[in-house]
Amino acid sequence: MLLEQLKDIVGPKGWTTDPADLEPRLTDWRGAVHGKTPIVVSPANTDEVAAVVRACAAASVAIVPQGGNTGMCAGAVPDASGAQVVLSLGRMNAIRSIDPTNYSMEVEAGCILENIQVAASKVDRHFPLSLGAEGSCQIGGNLATNAGGINVVRYGTARALVLGLEAVLADGSVVSSLRSLRKDTAGYDLKQLFIGSEGTLGIITAATLKLSPLPGVINTALVAIESAGDAVRLLSYLRSELADAIEAFELVSDYVFGLVTKHIPDTALPFSDASPWYVLMDVAIGGDEKRLETALMNAAETGLLVDAVFAKNASESEQFWRMRHSIAEAERAERKALKHDIAVPISRMEEFLRRGESLIAELVPDAQLVTFGHVGDGNLHYNVALPAGSLDGAIVTTAIYDLVEELGGSFSAEHGVGVLKRQYLPKYRSEGEIALMRTLKAALDPGNILNPGKVI
Repeated sequence: MLLEQLKDIVGPKGWTTDPADLEPRLTDWRGAVHGKTPIVVSPANTDEVAAVVRACAAASVAIVPQGGNTGMCAGAVPDASGAQVVLSLGRMNAIRSIDPTNYSMEVEAGCILENIQVAASKVDRHFPLSLGAEGSCQIGGNLATNAGGINVVRYGTARALVLGLEAVLADGSVVSSLRSLRKDTAGYDLKQLFIGSEGTLGIITAATLKLSPLPGVINTALVAIESAGDAVRLLSYLRSELADAIEAFELVSDYVFGLVTKHIPDTALPFSDASPWYVLMDVAIGGDEKRLETALMNAAETGLLVDAVFAKNASESEQFWRMRHSIAEAERAERKALKHDIAVPISRMEEFLRRGESLIAELVPDAQLVTFGHVGDGNLHYNVALPAGSLDGAIVTTAIYDLVEELGGSFSAEHGVGVLKRQYLPKYRSEGEIALMRTLKAALDPGNILNPGKVI
């Protein structure tokens, strides 16, 4: 029997069938999708992952790889059949090695992102991937979804931070390419097949990550602006003044920060008067706060901002960022909303916001826009809270995605496709792209046992 085989492979500490233990693994973070499974297995190493996959492949039973289960598109949740096995990477949480001279580290897929950041800082190095769930999300899931976060403007997405990768294929074989090289043109760059594939082509078990120098003293500022377009122009101006020192540049509407102060204890905006929009930024200029102050003062003289408050110390900076990272929690506490994780060229962000507002006002006059995101990389979380009994949400979502497509953008910027956005992939990707994706899936997973029903 397969379940007994799996129990023998992972040992007594590596499995559970207890309904109380299973429950958190069966629902996505948003609570939108609920599934079933007979067992959660938690291998302790790559060999055990491979053995689990071989056993499931022989029995033609599907596997759902799962990390911290913090994803936004239900890409790590089993279906409702009750037949799929959930494979948790949580026990594989070792930091195998750190090479400060080479600016690299090798980690297992179950490592918590925050632990990786801390380990790098202890050897005076920086792993810049940073997002709200970093205290619970796992690096394997971050890579499987090509996570973005707040520092993409300077360092790129997760894809740009990987030097090597180890993954288990659908037949149980292991592809190990954990080299820590910056240059390597020997054949195809196989790691890129698995990054962003959401566990549908292989199960990531380990990675070699690229580290950066510590950014030094970070200056944090919260800036009040009149329009989202001013945020785009302010970013362009600051880039010309501060070069690549901008670590993060986040746009948040006044309504969204209002949700945070309403639902999250001990939060408040440090301005006497409200503004329609705010920008929260981190700038690494070695503690030269005057340089940032001068740049923002000059920007204010040209009308790009209304007011600015600088964090006086690390504690104040953490308070500002706590507000930003609490948005998802505050939004969920207020009411459900249609989620749209979109990207448009930075030069067209103002146009998207202007036309998007008109579009929503026409379709659902009483809807509430919940808008925030990463201006520096063109990624907006453009969420719409609909009044009860209003227009079908799918119509609203399709209208938004059509506008995004018209402007040369993407309906999925950093959260992946998973289950919740799967139906949109064929609509917004060309026939050639879809055909190649299907070819890759069929070649690497002919039995369709790796996270079936996700992405494609």
